Amino acid sequence: MDILFAQIQADLRSNDALRQSGALLQALQQSAAGRDISVIAKSAVEEIVASPASAVSKKLAFDLIRSTRLTPDLWEIVCVGVHKDLEFPDPDVTAAAVSILAAIPSYRLGKLINECHQQISSCFDSASDNLRFSITETLGCILARDDLVTLCENNINLLDRVSNWWNRVAQNMLDKSDTVSKVAFESVGKLFQEFESKKMSRLAGDKLVDTENSVAIRSNWISSMVDFVWKKRNALMSRSLVLPVESFRATVYPLVYAVKSVASGSIEMIKKLSMSSKNTSVGAASDLGNAERFVGASDVVSHLAPFLASSLDPALIFEVGINMLYLADVPGGKPEWASTSMIAILTLWDRQEYSSARESIVRAVVTNLHLLDLSMQVSLFKRLLLMVRNLRAESDRMHALACICRTALCVDLFAKESVRRGQKPLAGTDIASLFEDASLKDDLNSVTSKSLFREELVAMLVESCFQLSLPLPEQKSSGMESRVIGALAYGTGYGALNWTEPALEVVEVCRPCVKWDCDGRTYAIDCYLKLLVRLCHIYDTRGGVKRVKDGASQDQILNETRLQNLQRELVKDLHEVNTPRICSRLLWAISEHIDLEGLDPLLADDPEDPLNIIISNIHKVLFNIDSSASSTNRLQDVQAVLLCAQRLGSRNARAGHLLTKELEEFRGNPAADSVNKHQCRLMLQRIKYVSGHADDKWAGVSEARGDYPFSHHKLTVQFYDASAAQDRKLEGLIHKAVLELWRPDPNELIQLVTKGIDSSSIKVPPNAFTLTGSSDPCYVEGYRLTDPNDGRITLHLKVLNLTEIELNRVDIRVGLSGGLYFMDGSPQAVRQLRDLTSQVGLS
Repeated sequence: MDILFAQIQADLRSNDALRQSGALLQALQQSAAGRDISVIAKSAVEEIVASPASAVSKKLAFDLIRSTRLTPDLWEIVCVGVHKDLEFPDPDVTAAAVSILAAIPSYRLGKLINECHQQISSCFDSASDNLRFSITETLGCILARDDLVTLCENNINLLDRVSNWWNRVAQNMLDKSDTVSKVAFESVGKLFQEFESKKMSRLAGDKLVDTENSVAIRSNWISSMVDFVWKKRNALMSRSLVLPVESFRATVYPLVYAVKSVASGSIEMIKKLSMSSKNTSVGAASDLGNAERFVGASDVVSHLAPFLASSLDPALIFEVGINMLYLADVPGGKPEWASTSMIAILTLWDRQEYSSARESIVRAVVTNLHLLDLSMQVSLFKRLLLMVRNLRAESDRMHALACICRTALCVDLFAKESVRRGQKPLAGTDIASLFEDASLKDDLNSVTSKSLFREELVAMLVESCFQLSLPLPEQKSSGMESRVIGALAYGTGYGALNWTEPALEVVEVCRPCVKWDCDGRTYAIDCYLKLLVRLCHIYDTRGGVKRVKDGASQDQILNETRLQNLQRELVKDLHEVNTPRICSRLLWAISEHIDLEGLDPLLADDPEDPLNIIISNIHKVLFNIDSSASSTNRLQDVQAVLLCAQRLGSRNARAGHLLTKELEEFRGNPAADSVNKHQCRLMLQRIKYVSGHADDKWAGVSEARGDYPFSHHKLTVQFYDASAAQDRKLEGLIHKAVLELWRPDPNELIQLVTKGIDSSSIKVPPNAFTLTGSSDPCYVEGYRLTDPNDGRITLHLKVLNLTEIELNRVDIRVGLSGGLYFMDGSPQAVRQLRDLTSQVGLS
């Protein structure tokens, strides 16, 4: 290996361009193989970058630099070489030098830009297509990053230059060269994407906290780009049609983002953030009428629509479809825009070359379901559930299920309210339409199906009902969410109990779930029973069906009758419940809220009498000693049915008489331990006292509270149980998906405008600690940021030279104080932290 490296270095020192390029290619091969090439990189910097060489050799040398790490001294040599190459007469050499700007460290980038700003600006006027392409591509990567925005905060001259360069990049979208035009579209698109997601900054490892100035600077750039695209939209659309079809995809997002910003009015919020009194050009957007904004959006849709039908490229169809959906919810947007896009996106499901992106297809469709007509939403439910069922990624599957369940509840509420207001009912809008597919219906009614999807669907439906019972979030602006919230508000009429109608339909449709044998998993069934208990408590099913003369409405009478019938059906299902654990929980849910006084006394000896069925199942749970640990938790099950027996016997004389026999028998049975025997004795005394003082009973005794005191969670020592682990995982996934959809974090842009521009409204600022003393030549302060998603802790240091002389080399040694523990005892992390030092050059 030493011989090979020596030969490569010898070739680099030669003046033969062919030998130099061959040596650089060999070095890149060694780097790709994982070998340390720092020695070769040093030679490449000194012999190629800092010296005259061919454009190919320069390009390869810069690629080699990107694949390794350089010391501050070598970076200084690179910057000097780049400065010289920017003035080189050969545009290909200059283009190669421009390409390395994106890799220059942040601490040196600002100084280099200030030194070379004239040469960089002249690159835009070059006659060489290659040089214009290189400068547009490189600046598009650099100028949107967080670190450059931070540099602009402290340097007004740099800010003016960068703002001017963004204008030149925007003008290049109309460049005569197709490659330059395409990369200019991509660069503007990166600026828009960085404003929305900060994707490039995250990939670069930046964890900087936005300040008031950085938000204003970026907003000013965004507003100027949006203004340019809006004014030149017709020319830009014409230019994009002349591009090769494989390049058209890059032009879609910048056009759509800018037009959407103007049409939806979000450009006004962006302009407020920019705080620029000089920027009057964007003010034209605020003077536009609604008609002109809608026409602008309609023109872009007409421009994009043909590519949904004629394109053979799945990626282009998806890109166009997604962006047309993005435009469909602007004020005045038409459902046809969304339906056309969704139909085109759904055609990609069976395309072989797009099979790996099925999660993206489903996510795009379900997120925008509310933009469709009611009839089309209903028609999509059945197909979407089959598609969601086949998704591999759990987070995508849960998000899609949450969207489908919310839309189903929204459609159901909207349709019922429309019927109340005299409109014609639309078929298939009820919750039962979700289970029309034969395979889903079979899964729902099967006892021992191995499918987890049915549990996910039932749990998601129930959790969505609970979210519907909470106050709807306030919407201060138009957008995708506002349509959903508006439809839900229309359906509920802002009534406190209108959400119970779709919830009642959910518990009716999902009733077969109590018969499931889920190998010990109970989360979905617990969710179902919790909703059932909540509804029974709200409608007070203990008191029977209310009457009109008692003040009950027709809807309330109908709902209470349906709940009473459902309770009786569930009582009949008790014989078919497969596990004692679920049997005891179902017994609790029914016995707490069933109307015992409304039972027919003539059926007292009938085995089909609901009370007789309940007591026979209490007997079965009390005397069950043969079930496995996965199907029963005997301690909890016995306690549950004993409490049911006590409360039933206290409420009804016939129930007390029958339960006295059961408790006496259980008390004398070896299956009862000493605690159970004492409990039985106490309960028998209570039932006897109540039966002897029937006229003195207080109405508040054993009153139902609407709680469901069971959970799928187990004791810590039982965490190893596979079923408990699956329940906890499913609960976490469903709660995360539901909260992200129903209670999303507030949009940073809206938050900034409504609460004022304050960095704390974006992200909690960290506490900075001073790390140096009064006698040190440098002032150093630092703060740390944790990222649980990436699983890393980032340390940020601020270093200031307190002396009047230039410090050429400053060593900052970072170490750890005290013990450091890792959750999994990762040996790799320990090795990396053993020699934790950093060297930063300051000037």
